[in-house]
Amino acid sequence: MTAVTWNDGRLITLNGGDTASCNGNLNQGQLYALVFYNSAGNDANATVNVIWSQSQPPVKVTVPGTTGNQGLAALCFVSGSDTASVSISLTTADPGVKIDAYIASVKMPTNTSGINNVAAPIGATASFTKFTRFYGVPASHWYDVTLKSNINQFISVQLTENKANVVILNQQADPSNTIAYTGTTQNQVTVTGKTYNTYEYPIQGNGTQWVWVNADSAQNSQTATLAIQSLQATYNLFAKEKVDA
Repeated sequence: MTAVTWNDGRLITLNGGDTASCNGNLNQGQLYALVFYNSAGNDANATVNVIWSQSQPPVKVTVPGTTGNQGLAALCFVSGSDTASVSISLTTADPGVKIDAYIASVKMPTNTSGINNVAAPIGATASFTKFTRFYGVPASHWYDVTLKSNINQFISVQLTENKANVVILNQQADPSNTIAYTGTTQNQVTVTGKTYNTYEYPIQGNGTQWVWVNADSAQNSQTATLAIQSLQATYNLFAKEKVDA
């Protein structure tokens, strides 16, 4: 049984009986997504206990079982306004249990070893892979964001400092069994389910960081893409036409 110091939110692997603790490193006003993958390869679900309060019971998160390390992720949201610390643990009740986990936010992980941590594709299109984290600080104007996947039930998470949007493309099932919340975080999270393969929506940059992370399996990510297009040039064109008129 191992106790892991998890203050940097890095990608870790835990076995039954192991714990990981992020002590005093969650920032006031920031929202964090704990991302869990079942890596046991025995097709049995894993139960993760998320401890965020001394006065509230742990939140139990079910991480779907898989073979070949190809399973979907499970998510648990934690707010730095509720707690400065969080820890996770695996019991030994499920034989052979094993998970991979990391903390996603505008701040974390600060140690990105094992994470595909790349700049958001502003003006371009980029593919998701397992453990992908896109980050960027869009300028203070409007952008068009397009998520696309031909795979059923593709899940990604958009994070700003204190809000998250869980987007499901080609939704086939209710995702609530793999999304958990601690404290007040359910009020900060939007779940957007779409029955088609493309979701296009606007965002407005405000000088703060935006993050998109993959919450799906490796094979489901192979054809999933994120594209971010600045609308500033279009806006300037319309403004000029109005002035010239």
